[in-house]
Amino acid sequence: MRDIACPVGLHLDGVPRRIAAFEHPQAGLQLVKGGVAADERPEQAAARALFEESGLETRAAIYLGSSTDIAPETRWHFSLCQLAGPLRPKWQHLCADDGGHLFRFYWLDLDAPLPEGFAPPYARAFEWIKAAL
Repeated sequence: MRDIACPVGLHLDGVPRRIAAFEHPQAGLQLVKGGVAADERPEQAAARALFEESGLETRAAIYLGSSTDIAPETRWHFSLCQLAGPLRPKWQHLCADDGGHLFRFYWLDLDAPLPEGFAPPYARAFEWIKAAL
């Protein structure tokens, strides 16, 4: 089973509750996620993945829990990441993964229905996050 870290990067203002989400140029709408290395705790992997994929810095990360119901053969670990400001409403970040991709980020409202375009694993992760917070 592969371990996946999913950072829950809440916007600093807190109203409405919003998390960082992005559009991948080849794979559609997504939440940030990354693998957990053998020498990492899930909350460390979450902070690292958040920085690598979005450029957002984490001041502190708190482990929220895990689920094996998000995607087959994986255990997703969720960590609440306290972000460093200031935060922009929308931004782009060049991620080095897979030869480099330009991700377009925005804030996803946790208290609104999930917009169309998210693959089922991200929809399940979104529901897990909503329930946990």
